[in-house]
Amino acid sequence: MLHVFDFMREMTTLSVVLRMLLAFLCGGVIGLEREYKHRPAGFRTHILICLGAAMTTLTSQYLYLTMQMYTDVARLGAQVIAGIGFIGAGTIVVTRQRRVKGLTTAAGMWTSAIIGLACGAGYVECAIFATLLVMAAEMLLIRLEYRVASGAREMNIYVEYTEADRMTEILQGLRAEKVRITNLEISRRVEGDRRYSAVVSLGNLRGIPAERLLSRLEAMDDVLLVEEM
Repeated sequence: MLHVFDFMREMTTLSVVLRMLLAFLCGGVIGLEREYKHRPAGFRTHILICLGAAMTTLTSQYLYLTMQMYTDVARLGAQVIAGIGFIGAGTIVVTRQRRVKGLTTAAGMWTSAIIGLACGAGYVECAIFATLLVMAAEMLLIRLEYRVASGAREMNIYVEYTEADRMTEILQGLRAEKVRITNLEISRRVEGDRRYSAVVSLGNLRGIPAERLLSRLEAMDDVLLVEEM
């Protein structure tokens, strides 16, 4: 523990103001990155979550230290950790291609709430260090994630086409690239005209560029859309 922050661990008006400002700043820093990427929960949302969590901890300490109400000071904070899941769930969506989006934003909101609890408790070192780690994960590690994903040996692709027998040609084209088809799901959708969709799981992709597979499928007749999931 750094003694330079000891004054913020006291229950005074100055420490309360500084803790709330710290929560404001930590939530704002995390929210700026989400706002820049146009995610559902951005700058203001993360600030409010982090600030609200800090107020929860401050309220618990006030009830225990000032009002002499001997209760479980961790109870309100525990409800924040559990309750933030309802807000985070609203940012998670499943696209038409069965791709899940919003998990990183939801996890960031949950972490932001816990950082707010640390701010409210006066645990300044943890709050600042955690904020820096969150920013590193969201801004720097994403490059590593893309590099690992690009070298993965497995991939799922989403295909839309108009003729039912076109899937046979699609599968033949994939086998010609020496990839292994591990799973296939076909569904029929009616949108004014006949249209089919399929999710194809591929394996043994090491050394085979995903762009080459997608471009080959897109060049086929009656194929409307090809996307990597």
